[in-house]
Amino acid sequence: MATPRDHIIRQLSPLYGKQEADLISGMLLEKITGLSKQSLRQLTAADLSDKQQWQLEEMLEQLLKHRPIQYVLNEAWFQEMPFFVDERVLIPRPETEELVEWIIRDYKLADAPLILDIGSGSGCIPVSLAKKLPAARIYSCDSSAAALTVAALNASRLHADIHWLELDFTQEASWSSLPNPTCIVSNPPYIPKKEAATMSRHVVEFEPGMALFVPDEAPYLFYTAIARFAMERCQPGTGVYLEIHESHAVGVRQVLEQTGLRQVEIRNDMQGKERMIKAIRP
Repeated sequence: MATPRDHIIRQLSPLYGKQEADLISGMLLEKITGLSKQSLRQLTAADLSDKQQWQLEEMLEQLLKHRPIQYVLNEAWFQEMPFFVDERVLIPRPETEELVEWIIRDYKLADAPLILDIGSGSGCIPVSLAKKLPAARIYSCDSSAAALTVAALNASRLHADIHWLELDFTQEASWSSLPNPTCIVSNPPYIPKKEAATMSRHVVEFEPGMALFVPDEAPYLFYTAIARFAMERCQPGTGVYLEIHESHAVGVRQVLEQTGLRQVEIRNDMQGKERMIKAIRP
């Protein structure tokens, strides 16, 4: 007799492959039943209530339409913490965790740093920094009121004190609402719109385009604004930490240096791709 796990794998394998389908099966059943992974191995179809059976089929239907598993479960883990996510925000990714860890290492001994996060999204960056750097004062801004609602929810759930600001950072007039930080961090939109045609359906069709894409003619839109803000509003020694497109490291470096930032350092992520950059306001 087929188990719930067998049923899920059979349904999802044509789209996701057997290995990923097996991984997803555990995530779905753990969410629906609340059982541990070990207990799930003994689970039979008879162990599921009618409501749980309905939940499972509903989730499978969404997954077969390419909806990301994180949105189906309304949960993504980041820095060992569960964040609520849905289509209002990007799904947190491992390379962004590496950017956060870079800042934590550099500022763990700092005396009450003031950190500005540009592009709140789910709140994974500012909330993680608030939890790992309890002496820090943290501000986070986003142009999306919907995203800020999700970010504030996560901050409340995870007991993090963040100052949220709704504004369009690319508009210089909005800068008057911001503090003068001693550290800037951002995972801004950086994918040229033309690349959408080559990207996975589950990203393009479900994740918010305004958080992913920039105009083809302005791939460094946010990096230019951030560098200018750092030069105009920040004190010498302010660190600027940015996530970048794996093919744009050289271009972003040039933008930062031409604007006046110094000590530019590019780092690879776990996959060996150039995905992070740091600069210092001289």
